[in-house]
Amino acid sequence: MVDMLSRRWWVFALRGVFAILFGVLALVWPRLTLLAMVLLFGAYALVDGIFAVVAGIASYGTNERWWAELLEGVVGILLGLLTFFWPGMTALILLYLIGAWALVTGILEIAAAFRLRRVIAGEWLLILGGLLSILFGVFLFISPGAGALSLLWLIAVYAIVFGIILIILAFRLRGVRPEGEPAI
Repeated sequence: MVDMLSRRWWVFALRGVFAILFGVLALVWPRLTLLAMVLLFGAYALVDGIFAVVAGIASYGTNERWWAELLEGVVGILLGLLTFFWPGMTALILLYLIGAWALVTGILEIAAAFRLRRVIAGEWLLILGGLLSILFGVFLFISPGAGALSLLWLIAVYAIVFGIILIILAFRLRGVRPEGEPAI
């Protein structure tokens, strides 16, 4: 596992750069970022729903559960359309989804840090990132009434801080040599 991570250290660095870029753009254009997130989600749900309906209809004679795919597609299409008609409600639901994502991500980051602690120094950075993710997720569930725009600023700051942590982790992983590779 460590060999793979050390060979792909640059993936962590790229993730960090994109997180920082997203965070800065969200701070500069918060309303546009929120609207873009909501509309992007709506477009995804709509397109995914259309493809699921097509797949359900196409598998009518060969799959006994064709109706489940068709139903999933109809729900996706409806969700996509509702997103475009009521973006405010979608933003609130999206905040809950982001909160759930942050909680799960934080737990997984902490678990990964405990696995890496014997191999790299500074695993506390990943633990710190995991704790930050968990706190962020809890805050989104506790205070949804604080407003989507103010939470967007928190998302932006979170993305910037987490991006910095990922970049630091990337360079620490870069220094780990795979087993059997000679020191230069």
